[in-house]
Amino acid sequence: MTTVDYQPALRHLRRRDPVLGRLIQKVGPCTLKPNRRRLEMLLRAIVSQQISTAAARTIFRRVKACSRTGRISLAGMEQVSDEQFLAAGLSRQKLKYVRDLIDHCSRRQPDLARLNDLTDEEVIAELIAIKGIGVWTAQMFLIFSLGRLDVFPTGDLGVQNAIRNLYEIHGEKETLVAKMQELSLQWSPYASIGSWYCWRSLELPA
Repeated sequence: MTTVDYQPALRHLRRRDPVLGRLIQKVGPCTLKPNRRRLEMLLRAIVSQQISTAAARTIFRRVKACSRTGRISLAGMEQVSDEQFLAAGLSRQKLKYVRDLIDHCSRRQPDLARLNDLTDEEVIAELIAIKGIGVWTAQMFLIFSLGRLDVFPTGDLGVQNAIRNLYEIHGEKETLVAKMQELSLQWSPYASIGSWYCWRSLELPA
């Protein structure tokens, strides 16, 4: 995989936002590596909804084992029966979501191989047409699969909590919203990298 050079992003963020600059100094270089296995990432997102990380990991491993190709591929997933998916641990609701994902991809709606040709807004529109995939999941896909650099997931609880801590916001939600709007302008065109550092800040010692 080609290594992404994040130095231009880090220089920009340090220059525009001293608070984030100090965080970058603490965390160190950005190690974000986009996962190009697009179907796998979307399937994992559906499996992981509303369950613990450990449970999601176990169920995903079982789902993957159902594939005759030995990996998450469209051909492999199309051959898995409903009974196999349920036995792997999917709920009936998530089974519907997985079937809809497989159906959309088999009709190339979206065409996962050509998503790089679309704008962020177009990618989101394509993905949220699939049952079980909302705006947040589509934004995570943009960042962690397509490697888009200017996505700011304002609805992400982790990003919200990090911004409250970093910028010492203790007031009403409107104060947080206003600050995030300000940051979206400061961080652009590297809001994804700013968000990545927000997530990393939650892992630092108090």
